[in-house]
Order: sequence, then C-alpha cells, then structure tokens
Amino acid sequence: MTVLNVVRTGPETTQLVLCVSLVVAVFSVQVAISSGGARRWPARKKAVALALQAVLTFAPLVWFGTHWGSMEGPFAASLLLTLPTRYAWPSYGLLIASIPVYNVLAGATYDLVLYFTIAGNLSGLVIYGLTRLTDLVHEVHATREELARMAVTQERLRFARDLHDLLGYSLSAITLKGELVQRLIASRPDKAREETISLLQVARQALSDVRLVSSGYRDMSLSEEAESARSVLATADIRADVHVLCGRLHPVVDTVLATAVREGVTNILRHSGVRVCSIRAETDGETVRLSLTNDNPYAQPDVFSARTGGSGLDNLRTRFSALGGGLSAGLRPDGRFHLEVWAPTRPQSSQGDSLVFEPTGTERTAVA
Repeated sequence: MTVLNVVRTGPETTQLVLCVSLVVAVFSVQVAISSGGARRWPARKKAVALALQAVLTFAPLVWFGTHWGSMEGPFAASLLLTLPTRYAWPSYGLLIASIPVYNVLAGATYDLVLYFTIAGNLSGLVIYGLTRLTDLVHEVHATREELARMAVTQERLRFARDLHDLLGYSLSAITLKGELVQRLIASRPDKAREETISLLQVARQALSDVRLVSSGYRDMSLSEEAESARSVLATADIRADVHVLCGRLHPVVDTVLATAVREGVTNILRHSGVRVCSIRAETDGETVRLSLTNDNPYAQPDVFSARTGGSGLDNLRTRFSALGGGLSAGLRPDGRFHLEVWAPTRPQSSQGDSLVFEPTGTERTAVA
C-alpha cells in the first residue's frame, strides 16, 4: 500500500526504487524480529534491531511525507515483541498516538489521518498477534515433546522399580530353595524333590511376574504374599510370626502392601543373620499399617543407600507417598531392624478423588 501511495505521486525512478528498497528493508528487519529465536536475543542485539527499524521507519518521512503511510505499524509490533511488558505497551500507545499528530501537522486530510491511524494500529496488532500465536504453537509442540519424554522416562522407572521389587524376592527365594535342595539331595532325596518342585513354581511365578510388568498390569495380594513369605522363611529355618488382620483391601493398596512384604523379606534374607522375624498388618478403618521386624541385622550405616539395597526402600517410599502414605525403617533400641509402611484405605486418584472400594472378606492369621 505504501508503494502504491508513492506511485500515485508520479515519482522519479530513483525515488520509486528507493521506496521499494526501504519497504523491503523494513519488512526484512521485521521478519528477523518476529522469528522465534529473536525472543532469546541478548538485550544489545534487540536494541540494535529496534534502532535499525526505527531509522528505516522514520527517515523515509523526509522524502515521502504522508505518502509513507502506515509504516509505523511494523515498528509498533517490534516494540511489543522486544521490550519488557511494562515498557512495551506504553511505547506502543505513544507510537500509535504520534501517527495522527504527525499527519495533521503534515497537512493530511482528516480521512487520511483516520485511515493511517487505524491502519498503523491494526497492522501492529496483527503482526504482534501472529508472531505470538506462532510462538505459542512452538511452545505447545515443545511441551508435548517434553511430556512424551517424561512419560517414557516414567515408564522406564516404573519397569525398573517393578522388576527390582519382583525379581529381588523371587531370586532370593530361588537361591534359598536351591541351597536347600543341594543339602538334601544326598540324605533326603524325597524332600529334595519336593523342594525342587517348589523352586520351579517360584521360577515360573517370577517369569509370569516379569511378563505382567512388561504389560503394565499387575495386581498382588497382601495375604498371598504373606503366606508365600512364611513359606520362604520356613525354608530358610527362620521362625516367622505372620499376622495379617486387614480384610479385603483396595487393589491398589493391596498391591503396594504386597510389594512391601516382598521387599522387606528380600532385605531380611540378604542383610541379616535372621532367626526370628514378624510380619504384621492391621487397619483402623482409615489407615493400613504393615510392619516387618527381624533380629540379627547386619551393620548398615544407611539403610536407604543403593550399596546396602536401599534403592528398593526408596522405591517403596515413592509408591506409598503417591498414595498419601509413608515409610520408616531403622534399628530399634533392642537391636532389631524394623520396617513400617502405611497407606490410606481409600487412596486418591490422580484427579484427587477417592477410589471407592468396599472392603469385605475374612481376616487371616498365620504363625510358623
């Protein structure tokens, strides 16, 4: 439009070429300022770009006067894009207000004054709006990519956590039963055969658990894991007092408590010369508490360090914290090691709503 305004005045070829060149230069600078990377420019580079565009915007008024039209619009958009917010909009307003003042002083008719003012204002807002829209689209795409990367990372952590919780227990049980078979095979082959069958069952269960982990679906039962723990501990000649009084729990709580039993028993077998241990679980209707206690623990300066197997306890702490529960572990004054976890009977969903589940069923007590 600016070029057409100048053409109507019948300019010389030199003036026309100058006009076209200046318009191209103005919009070249504008494209650079509107690019996505311009928001990350240092302050000095932004100042240089604004100064250059200001010269290209106002200097041509000397040659073309009011025919230069509404070329202040792109510069107004650049002010909004480069200056801090507290300065950008006041500067924009002053620039737009200067358009009618200049045109009136230059002798333009009132309809042209109105036209140039509206055109400058609209062109500035349109350029600014389109640039910000482009920036927002890029930000949305970047956010989606980051969320996808986070989802992949979380899935990897889940898989590693579940694999640790499952196989740590299963491999400990397989090792114990294998050692027992080795001791019995010469003197009591029938008993060794029974333990071999039990060992194969544990191995098959471990394989099944790994498949369930990879599929992302795995429900476990506290009562079943407590019974399994009693059997494994009995195999190792450990007296286990297993006392579970919880009834039927919400599947999410049941699974995480069963996982705690697995991790606790695994640590008992790995990090102590245990002879007596207890596994107790009870609920007051609002909270479920599970505790595991054993004698003769090995010296462990930091029970949560990876070197002493603490990564499993950290995994448990993460699981219970996500449900609104918690975990504590350490040596008691009597020298026994004590692990306690707790969780609400009605865990919260990711939206903050309670996951409704009516507990029913019977209580269970087992002593070995």
